Amino acid sequence: MNSKPAAPPPNGAAVQQPHIPYNIDWIFPRLRRPNRLWHIASTGVIGLVGFFSKIVIVWLNKARVHNIDVLENALENRPKGKSLLTVSNHHSCFDDPGIWGLLKLRNVCNKNVIRWSMAAHDICFTCKAHSLFFMYGKCIPVVRGGGVYQPAVDLCIEKLKLGDWVHVFPEGKVNMTKEDLRFKWGVGRIIYEAPDLPIIIPIWHIGMDDVLPNEPPYYLRMGKKLTYNFGNPIDLSALMERLRSSPVSEEEARKQITDRIQEEMMILKQETERLHSEYVKS
Repeated sequence: MNSKPAAPPPNGAAVQQPHIPYNIDWIFPRLRRPNRLWHIASTGVIGLVGFFSKIVIVWLNKARVHNIDVLENALENRPKGKSLLTVSNHHSCFDDPGIWGLLKLRNVCNKNVIRWSMAAHDICFTCKAHSLFFMYGKCIPVVRGGGVYQPAVDLCIEKLKLGDWVHVFPEGKVNMTKEDLRFKWGVGRIIYEAPDLPIIIPIWHIGMDDVLPNEPPYYLRMGKKLTYNFGNPIDLSALMERLRSSPVSEEEARKQITDRIQEEMMILKQETERLHSEYVKS
């Protein structure tokens, strides 16, 4: 199924859009059709941020990592044109790019490999300088509260169509209380409308909010015990076949896909909590 341009909800109901203090419309054409300057600047930003992330997570803290080969294999060996979607919990503003510091340098510092990721417009895209930095870092401005039919979600679908890697935080915000939030349906729309079902890899991590706390003073800490768990790819082929062959609405399809992703993530969460508890006690 092809991506749709920021359409209204199927029922035609009016949706009140959140206020956007800084105009982000100019960013999407540049992300959709990067020019030579974008590629040069992106190479520098991705390389710098990737190396910095590795210093912070791998060298200055104590990371215990499980099954990262699942992601590394998808990055290096998936068929040409096959897209990749990763989903993870969101406990700190340093989750992205911090998590990717675990990857091999040739991947984390390579703009042609590293993910596209949605980032909050009211945090990362508040002025021209910030917008350029995050744009070159392959971040897509998402308007929280803007619903599933917005340019950021459209662009994620387009990037999957190109066979790229897209990362999503389905909780939709930094989950500072670490409660079990209902996942946002944007991830369901991305998967449902992707032309081909992407490889879907779940990730759960614990300790990132110790590295960069969510309360002041905001600075990166050292020596923290961190646990990262990369799950096996989630197989949605049977579900997708059933959804496409049965007369369900797009809304219901998005819900079922999102629910399945959340179920798999909760299983991974429990496993990671056990692994982290053992790590802390060791």
